[in-house]
Amino acid sequence: MENEKKKRIFSGVQPSGILTIGNYLGAIKNWVDFQDENDCIFCVVDLHAITVHQVPADLRRRTYETLAIYLACGIDPAKSTIFVQSHVPAHAELAWVLGCSTMFGELSRMTQFKDKSARNAGNVNAGLFTYPVLMAADILLYGTDLVPVGKDQQQHIEIARDIAIRFNQTYSDTFVVPEGFFPKSGAKIMSLADPTKKMSKSDANQNGFISLLDDRDTVMRKFRRAVTDSETEVRRAPGKEGVGNLMTIYSCFTGKTDAEIEEEFRGLGYGEFKEAVGAAAADGLAPLQARFKELMADKSYLEGIMKEGAEHANHIARKTLSKVYRKVGFVGL
Repeated sequence: MENEKKKRIFSGVQPSGILTIGNYLGAIKNWVDFQDENDCIFCVVDLHAITVHQVPADLRRRTYETLAIYLACGIDPAKSTIFVQSHVPAHAELAWVLGCSTMFGELSRMTQFKDKSARNAGNVNAGLFTYPVLMAADILLYGTDLVPVGKDQQQHIEIARDIAIRFNQTYSDTFVVPEGFFPKSGAKIMSLADPTKKMSKSDANQNGFISLLDDRDTVMRKFRRAVTDSETEVRRAPGKEGVGNLMTIYSCFTGKTDAEIEEEFRGLGYGEFKEAVGAAAADGLAPLQARFKELMADKSYLEGIMKEGAEHANHIARKTLSKVYRKVGFVGL
C-alpha cells in the first residue's frame, strides 16, 4: 500500500527574549513530538520581533539563543528544517502580495494588535498592524497543513485561513488552507503573578514567568511566590485559576492527571504543592539547560544549522512565491 503523504508542520517563536516554560510547554515540547511522523519546518521569527524596538546586539544574540533552545528542547535538524526567518526573503515578499488581499477591517479587529498597541502606545507602527499578514505568509509559503501554536494565536490562524481562501477564490487554487493545532494540555500557561494573564517573557514582573534558563533557586523562589487563593485544597475550579495553572504546569512536567494530582496533595497545603511544582519544573529544565550551554559554546555549529535550514526553506519558498507571482500577473524573467 502506498504510504500516506506526511503532513507539513510549520511554527516559530520570536527571539525577543529568553523563552519561558509557557513557550516550551505550550509550543516547542509539542513540536518535538511531531518530528517522527511529519515534515516539520521550524523558524526563528526575527522579522516579527522588530515590531517592538529591539537593541540590535541583543536581537542577534537572542537569535542564536532561540535556535540553541530549539535544539536543546529536542528539535532535531536531521528530522526538521530549522532556519531564521530573515534568511528567507520570500517571507517579506509574499507578505506584500497577501497584504493586498487582506482587508483593513480584518486587521483592525485583531485582539493582539489592540493589546500590544495599548502596551506600546509610543510605537504603534504599521508592522505591528500588518503582523498577521506576515504570519500568514510564513505559514502559506510552505504548504502548511498544521500550525502548532498556543490558543492566543488562534485568531492569527483564522485570518491566515481567510487570506488563503480569498486568494484561492480570486486566482485559483494556490495555497493549502492550514489548520491550527492546539494541544489539550499546557496549551496556555498563565502568569504565576496574575493567573488571568498568559505567561509572557516580556512581563515587567519577573515573578510572573519562569525562563527556560532560570537556575533552580530562581525557579523554586518564583513558584513559592505564585498566586493561589485563600483556600488550601489543590483542585481545579472556578475562582482557583492560580491553583489550576500550577496543576497544568505540574501535569506537563510529570504526566500526571488532575485526579492524580488532587489525590497526591489531598490534606496538604499549598506550600507543599508549590514546592513539588517547582522541583518538577527545575528537574525538567536541568538537561535542557545543560545542552543549551554546550550549543552556545559552538556558534559555528549553530551557523551551520542556520545555513542548511535556510537553503532548504528557500528552495520551497521560492517555488511557492514564483507560483503566486504568475497567478497575480507579474512578468517573470
